[in-house]
Amino acid sequence: MKQILMIEVSPRGPASGSRAAADRLAAHLIAAHPAARLIRRDLAASPLPHLDGATLGVIAARDPANPAPMTELARLSDELTDELLASDCLVIATPMWNFGIPSVLKAWIDLVVRPGLTFQYAGEGVLGLAQGKQAILLPASGGVFSEGPWRPWDFVEPYLKQVLGFIGISDVETIRIEGMNIPGLAEQAVPNAFAAIESLAA
Repeated sequence: MKQILMIEVSPRGPASGSRAAADRLAAHLIAAHPAARLIRRDLAASPLPHLDGATLGVIAARDPANPAPMTELARLSDELTDELLASDCLVIATPMWNFGIPSVLKAWIDLVVRPGLTFQYAGEGVLGLAQGKQAILLPASGGVFSEGPWRPWDFVEPYLKQVLGFIGISDVETIRIEGMNIPGLAEQAVPNAFAAIESLAA
């Protein structure tokens, strides 16, 4: 493993369960791959702009014969996409907000899901171009969404797995930090995630 890309989303700093798990996972992966480069992109500290019309026109259909003027956001999209494609392992550490992902994470996804770079249309289907990578999801939630009555309300893991599969990343592991707002479960939410991380084959 040469490069690990870690996307961190929570604005809660040391109080964040997903960030605590990300720290432990980073140490675990670097211990197993000491020569690997670790890139930690903090979307809370440095939020990404959302797509605008001019940038969408550039990155969605870049025609070499008639190129659209580049925007700064299109250049950032190129940088983020290259960073993803150069990585062997992608880690997404995110809270669940209102049963889904924060908009800053969606902004990152919109900038790296690129026709001709991370996917291409093939016949009547789609071919993911970011193949051969591992992804690890670290979703944190106040409730329990891995099982029980709230499971259908989880739009974090299913969405992330779907969009990663769309670009060719099918090797996806999920380690949850859940029940953080439930007395009796909150105290073990982070330790349980740590235990799962330590048992992870790196």
